[in-house]
Amino acid sequence: MLFNSISFLVFLPVVFILYWFVTNKSLKAQNILLLAASYFFYACWDYRFLFLLMFSTLLDYYTGLKMQDAAGERAKKFWFWLSVIVNVGFLAVFKYYNFFAASFAELLSHTGLKINVWTINVILPVGISFYTFHGLSYVIDIYKNRIKPERNFVDYAVFVSFFPLLVAGPIERATHLLPQVKQQRTFDYAKAIDGLRQILWGLFKKVVIADNCAEFANLIFNHSGTYSGSTLALGALFFTFQIYGDFSGYSDIALGTARLFGIELLRNFAFPYFSRDIAEFWRRWHISLSTWFRDYLYVPLGGSRGNTWMKVRNTFIIFIVSGFWHGANWTFIVWGALNALYFLPVLLLNRNRNNLETVAAGKLFPTVKEAAGMLVTFGLTVIAWIFFRSESLHHAVSYLKRLFSASLFSNPDFEGKKMAMLTLGLCVFFFMIEWLGRERQYALSHIGEHWPRPLRWSFYSFLIFLMGMYMSTSETPFIYFQF
Repeated sequence: MLFNSISFLVFLPVVFILYWFVTNKSLKAQNILLLAASYFFYACWDYRFLFLLMFSTLLDYYTGLKMQDAAGERAKKFWFWLSVIVNVGFLAVFKYYNFFAASFAELLSHTGLKINVWTINVILPVGISFYTFHGLSYVIDIYKNRIKPERNFVDYAVFVSFFPLLVAGPIERATHLLPQVKQQRTFDYAKAIDGLRQILWGLFKKVVIADNCAEFANLIFNHSGTYSGSTLALGALFFTFQIYGDFSGYSDIALGTARLFGIELLRNFAFPYFSRDIAEFWRRWHISLSTWFRDYLYVPLGGSRGNTWMKVRNTFIIFIVSGFWHGANWTFIVWGALNALYFLPVLLLNRNRNNLETVAAGKLFPTVKEAAGMLVTFGLTVIAWIFFRSESLHHAVSYLKRLFSASLFSNPDFEGKKMAMLTLGLCVFFFMIEWLGRERQYALSHIGEHWPRPLRWSFYSFLIFLMGMYMSTSETPFIYFQF
């Protein structure tokens, strides 16, 4: 069930009405409803993988209790490693087995040995990377004595599978979400309206920006060998807008939907394309994943403490693992390594904490230095996205070679160029709204707050009109569903 589908348009109001008008007198009933709705939501993708989600949930719930009740450290370690190995094992089999098998066969072929490897022909369970990380953070925190295990199974299961975040995040922590699940919730009209406003902006990002940019990004990337460098530059730019509009749009819809039910999820994006250096970019892009790797991998490895070698090693580990988390392809690994290379100068010069505040806070325009920093960071990010989008390393390298050729300065020429220019115009409008709202949680949070009601509603109606005008005729999945 897609957020941008008719089925979700029916599903959400039904659950909302039941939640606030039927089960509102009982927290237990509300949580049971949320769990049932979440499982139904997930089953709409493929009911067979619902049992995998339920098994993972039961495993982490049970091992959490066993760790708490363990008689000694040895027993505690056993239950901890059982949960970690089984969870990571499922992820490895479904997501990475074919990659490792094919890579191993290719490596042997270079030595003259040719083998036929056995591969599995199964689709990737949607959201497995996200709910696996929910469970892993939970059992790690119990093992480290940061939290106590949850003894109410329904409450824990809601934490793992709450439908707004189930298939593409944000990656929640038990310390943040579980207390909200266990706390009595009352309807707040202002929060509900704010949630609807964030859903509207998320849908605009997805339907108007991401889906229309995807059309031209796909066209250009899929036929990159026939286009000029200038056209390839546009293709990379379209994908840059697409992935941001798509993923941050999903996060906005997820956060807004959760707020309708009185729950606040972790913020996942903070206007990353307005970053002045790559360190700031990674503090603002996919925040829940970046902080997960920071807390559960980077810091345990030593973080930025220690000598230069340790700093370089830890930086490459966290970025390469982050790239590999996105998909079983060398393109994602190189994308991660490239971002590590971007990050190293900032880290080694101790400038990785320089830009903690919002750019040009309280001002309409940035300084020349800030604008230059944003432009360079954005340019480096666009280049990195080429590896992320390409089908293979050969495709990415060929794309870059053709991009940085003499034809970069030619006039772009491809099918649908006029519509593409219109889409770029929509992107400019979109970025203007994002810039004006960059000091808030999301762009529309306070834009128009003090406008007369007719003007404010006219603006919202205009956004809805644009969605109607530029909406795809078919339901388009979100990019991060494949991860």
